[in-house]
Amino acid sequence: MKIVFMGTPDFAKESLEKLWDAGHEIAFVVTPPDRPKGRGMKMIACEVKEFALQKGMEVLQPEKLSQIKQQIVEANPDMIVVVSYGKFLPKSILKIPKFGCINVHPSLLPKYRGSAPIQWAILNGDKVTGTTIMKMNEKMDAGDVILQKEVPIGESETTGELWERLAKISSELLLEAISQIEKGTANYQKQPEKYSIAPMLTKDMAKIDWEKQDALAIKNLVRGLNPILGAYGKLGQRKIKFWRVEIAKEMLDTNEEVGTVLLADSKKGLFVQTKVGILSILEIQGENAKKMSIQDFLRGNPIKIR
Repeated sequence: MKIVFMGTPDFAKESLEKLWDAGHEIAFVVTPPDRPKGRGMKMIACEVKEFALQKGMEVLQPEKLSQIKQQIVEANPDMIVVVSYGKFLPKSILKIPKFGCINVHPSLLPKYRGSAPIQWAILNGDKVTGTTIMKMNEKMDAGDVILQKEVPIGESETTGELWERLAKISSELLLEAISQIEKGTANYQKQPEKYSIAPMLTKDMAKIDWEKQDALAIKNLVRGLNPILGAYGKLGQRKIKFWRVEIAKEMLDTNEEVGTVLLADSKKGLFVQTKVGILSILEIQGENAKKMSIQDFLRGNPIKIR
C-alpha cells in the first residue's frame, strides 16, 4: 500500500513504525508544525516527526491541510492513515485516496468519541476499553468500523500505562485492517446512532474535592490524570500532586472530617479520610519538587496529625 501518514505523539509513532516495518510505502508524513515547549520554550519536534526523519521519510508540517492538498493528489496514495493527528480532514482530502482515509481511535466506538478516550475510560472507572480502526467521514469519529478489539483495564492502571499498551495493540490491529482492505475482505459496519464523548481535559478537573469525592473517585482521578496534568490537593497549606494512590483496605472509616490526615508515618505511609473510604497515598510530588514515594516524601516532609 502507498500511504500518506498523519499523526503526532508517541501513540501515533507506534503505528507509523509498524507500517514502515511491514514494508508499506510511506509517500510522506504529515504532522503539525513544531511548537515551543518547556521552560526554555524551545521548538520541539513531535515523536512522529522524529521517527520519520530517522528513517528518511519526507515530513510536511502545514498549518492547514488545504496547503498540501495538491501534494496529496500528486502522491496518489492508496490510503491516508490518521492516528492522533489532532485535526479534522475536509471532504476534499477524504475523497482523494483510492481506499479512503483510515483512522485509529483508542476506544470501542461509538463510546468515547473525541480527543481523550483513554483518559476518560480510566476517569470513569471502566473495566474494559479497546481500540477501533474505522473509515473516516466528515463527522468526528463517526465513520464505519472495520475492526475493533476489546482490552481490559487494570484495577490500578494509569492513563500512561494504558496508553502504551493501546498504542501497540492499535498498531497491530491497523496492519490487520489494511491487509483486509487490500484483499477486499474488509467488513465495514456502521456505528450505532447513540454515542458518548470524551472531551479534552481541563486544568480545573485536576483539583481533588475532598468534600464531594469518595476514595474510588479520587483514585480514578489520580489514575486518569497520570501522567497528564496530575491530580492535586492540599495537605495543610501545601499544594501537593498525587500520582499513585490506593483505597486502604486495612483501615475502617472514621468519624474524622474529610481531608483529614489519619496517619503520616515514613514507614507505614500516609492515609487520608475521604467522603467514603480512606485513601492510601503511594506516590506524591510537592511544589517545586520531583515525584517520590510517600516514604521518601515523609522522611523529608513530616506531616503533623491534628
